[in-house]
Amino acid sequence: MDKDKLNPPQYNDLIGDILKKHTADGGMDNLRGTGKPLSKEYFSGDTFQHFQRIAQDAGYKPYWLNLRHEIRDDLLSVMDVLSLRPDNEINKLIMNINTKINNYNKACPPPLQKGQVSAQTITAALKHW
Repeated sequence: MDKDKLNPPQYNDLIGDILKKHTADGGMDNLRGTGKPLSKEYFSGDTFQHFQRIAQDAGYKPYWLNLRHEIRDDLLSVMDVLSLRPDNEINKLIMNINTKINNYNKACPPPLQKGQVSAQTITAALKHW
């Protein structure tokens, strides 16, 4: 028999080692919910649904949702200054908004994607954001 088959190389579990050290230092002693039974909801559904529920309970919002709120706020601010600023400044603001819309469309689910805005369509676009 080959000597390498009898003695395989050692496996390095870096995350496991970090967790063991953290547990030994007492970092896992006072976790929220320790000692409480898990609800039956946690044993039904799939892993992605569990992740979404836990993330929502923790107050996490997806990147694209935060970006959507940011775009809406930017559209409102452009609406406020639309008649007060020169056209070239408004066009720069709209270009920045369109860049954010492109990033939003790359990150959000396909049914929620939105189109670009212009100075003429900004009022109608605001209703969708």
